[in-house]
Amino acid sequence: MSDTEREAMEYDVVIVGAGPSGLSAAIRLKQLDPDLEIVVLEKGSEVGAHILSGAVLDPSGLTRLMPDWKERGAPLTVPVKEDNFYVLGEAGQIRLPNLVMPPLMNNHGNYIVSMGNVCRWMAEQAEELGVEIFPGMACSELVFGEKGEVKGVVAGEFGKNPDGTPSDGYEPGMELHGKYVFLSEGVRGSLSKQVLEKYDLAAQCDVPKFGIGMKEIWEVKPENHNEGEVTHTMGWPLGFKNSGGSFVYHLDNNQVYVGYIVDLNYKNPHLFPYMEFQRFKHHPKIAALLEGAKRVAYGARAVTKGGFQSIPQVAFPGGALLGCSVGLVNLPRIKGNHNAMHSGIEAAEAAYQAIKSGRSGDVLEDYDASLRKGPVGEDLKKVRNVAPLNSRFGPLGGLTLGGFDMWFQTIFRFSLFGTLKHGKTDAQATEPAAKHQYIDYPKPDGKLSFDRLTNVSFSMTNHEEHQPAHLQLSDADVPLAVNLPTYAEPAQRYCPAGVYEVVSEQGKEDRFVINFQNCVHCKTCDIKDPSQNITWVTPQGGDGPNYPNM
Repeated sequence: MSDTEREAMEYDVVIVGAGPSGLSAAIRLKQLDPDLEIVVLEKGSEVGAHILSGAVLDPSGLTRLMPDWKERGAPLTVPVKEDNFYVLGEAGQIRLPNLVMPPLMNNHGNYIVSMGNVCRWMAEQAEELGVEIFPGMACSELVFGEKGEVKGVVAGEFGKNPDGTPSDGYEPGMELHGKYVFLSEGVRGSLSKQVLEKYDLAAQCDVPKFGIGMKEIWEVKPENHNEGEVTHTMGWPLGFKNSGGSFVYHLDNNQVYVGYIVDLNYKNPHLFPYMEFQRFKHHPKIAALLEGAKRVAYGARAVTKGGFQSIPQVAFPGGALLGCSVGLVNLPRIKGNHNAMHSGIEAAEAAYQAIKSGRSGDVLEDYDASLRKGPVGEDLKKVRNVAPLNSRFGPLGGLTLGGFDMWFQTIFRFSLFGTLKHGKTDAQATEPAAKHQYIDYPKPDGKLSFDRLTNVSFSMTNHEEHQPAHLQLSDADVPLAVNLPTYAEPAQRYCPAGVYEVVSEQGKEDRFVINFQNCVHCKTCDIKDPSQNITWVTPQGGDGPNYPNM
């Protein structure tokens, strides 16, 4: 903790992050006791500004939280009416019959949504209950109590110079203290990383695993639009050595979400996830859909895919981890928002019981138990082997064996595989460039495919340029001394926003440049850097992307 003196405000529960888990926790706490003082702190310029998800929403979590969500006007207006799954080749496709898919993959009863808009609506519901929500308030530090417990956060610090010293306009921010602090920061949150390390919360679980998800919103011609259609693909262009695949969701107003997820366990450092996404749109099936269409938005974020065996201990002294801070995405379903909501509800109920009995600052053991044994554990346990099978046998083998395992568990309630391990982290999976062939990607055509910087402009990303870079190197020499000769410096490619460059000029030494202004806060660099030399921390509040309808 820094020596800076700050004013402090006291609450019952302080919640970091206005995503589906944090807002669910806030709403549930107020439902249980309207007199509880609850605050939600959001680093985005508004609620929803940093929310990016596919998204087909399983409404089970929302229904548990607010059974009358439909009457309240929740923005769930496009029910899924058609479900397709294709294996793509370069020029064609094979459709897998829905009958062969495990029942849990069925999207009947789910909705195509903008999770940003769902969170905006949830924030309105929370504020009507008396929850205080402060957007543009990045939480830069944890505050610890006398017993080593988390007792609060520092929020709203502005005006540091690039070297970290206070400028003339420096504002130290405030300390917000709570009986409990909930961290619902999304994937690879900076404060969540600190508590995971400080309290050794991952000691008993498998390594976390991730993918990088990229998404564009397109306005298509009316004759190409089919409201309620959900399509997933695998195969081309990634092939069958690397796992990942696409999603194409037809929402209302002739808009289509087109996205691609590349699992970050790929070995070849020459692989360029963003360009795989751009190539995908040139497949005849997708190109026909987008003929005469207009791209209107772009964004990217990391996706958790470790599943059940990668869940760390979720309660720590003074607080709890929620949602994607834990890693609750059901990989084969490509859904995690319902589990995020369930986690917020479980954490809220545990904190309410603790506060009601006069406790504070201790470990919410009930939350840890209920998360694993309740709806979240049930959802994730039956798909726990899909990611490890993909890693071991490739996408086709993983699809076959993973499908068998899900069917078997559906019928017999146990797995012949037991619980498989993930093995290496995604950073460790990266192999030296010399072991792999360079990949020559086609140049974007400006109609279906676009260069990164052009697309980043469609994320409405902005960072105040005179603050310290929020992408921090542990050792400034590693990118050029280690990563460049050994791994062809993959940061140039795995970043979906063009943040990292190796600049070569005649007669001068190479330079490693960090264009942090471009950052869309996906956290891929924090995950995939083979030297684990990059740490993502939060920039000042309000900075980053401003997603309108993601």
